[in-house]
Amino acid sequence: MPPAARPHLILVNLGTPSEPTAASVRAFLSEFLSDPAVVDIPRLIWGPILKLFVLRSRPARVAEQYESIWSNGGSPLRVATERMTSAVREKAADGFTVSWAFRYGEPSLESEMRRLARESNGPIVVVPLFPQRTDATTGTAFSRARKAAVSAGISDRYREALVAPADDGYIAALAARWKETLDACDVPPEHLVISFHGIPVRYDRRERQQYTRDCEETAAALLVTIDWPTEKATLAYQSKFGPEPWLTPATATVIEELARAGTRRVAVITPGFLTHGLETLEEIGIRAQESFIHAGGEELVLVGTVEDHPAMIDSLTRLGTCTA
Repeated sequence: MPPAARPHLILVNLGTPSEPTAASVRAFLSEFLSDPAVVDIPRLIWGPILKLFVLRSRPARVAEQYESIWSNGGSPLRVATERMTSAVREKAADGFTVSWAFRYGEPSLESEMRRLARESNGPIVVVPLFPQRTDATTGTAFSRARKAAVSAGISDRYREALVAPADDGYIAALAARWKETLDACDVPPEHLVISFHGIPVRYDRRERQQYTRDCEETAAALLVTIDWPTEKATLAYQSKFGPEPWLTPATATVIEELARAGTRRVAVITPGFLTHGLETLEEIGIRAQESFIHAGGEELVLVGTVEDHPAMIDSLTRLGTCTA
């Protein structure tokens, strides 16, 4: 009897421009902001706005932001995703195979499903690297992956799994990154800001507050694990885009208000981002740091993302066998 076909795990991250240039950023933003799960304004209205205004004015500025965080190995998000995949592959040994794909950009879910149709005959488990559920992240990743599996003719082998918002390994990895930050500080922070990516309030209501409940569950589990007082922590939301109301409080506002109220040292942890990228290294590590100091603070430290921490890799490895 031939051996059973091994499962295959696909880790799905958001995506990144291939280069820190206006042309590359424009292509990335065009795909990202054309996704109705991200911007649900009717296409007849949003299409011209995106093409005539957003994609003309925004790419050059965003390219400069990417340039400020670009590493010798390329995009930090891509480098970290590759590193996580390698760590899971080593941990899985012969139990299953593993690869990664982006929701936006390359390697795409379509190209990865086509490759697996040729090279694999086992179950395919898709895991988005987003522990807090919303249609704009986990929803669109799964939707695109399902369509790609159908197109490749392998939908019968398609499976889905999620990193839970209070998954033991995930929370342990967050706590470990926090401890690393504390150990590196000459003077410990006075306040911890737990910053998640924001979404429009309307989206959260439509999804019956699934996203905010998940964010709150992660934050509560983290505070218990690190034994940090709730009165010295604030859950906030960052990266607002567009004019409509988004979840509050806004991270930028919280950070400035803490400085004005006399808080001199703040730490910011970003649990919704499993890998570093523009929203962590540039938005928090550079811009929020500058705003905090300008408002009267002395030091803002950015806590590392979980990335390939062994506890996080253990959790992803367990998901690689979710073939039911």
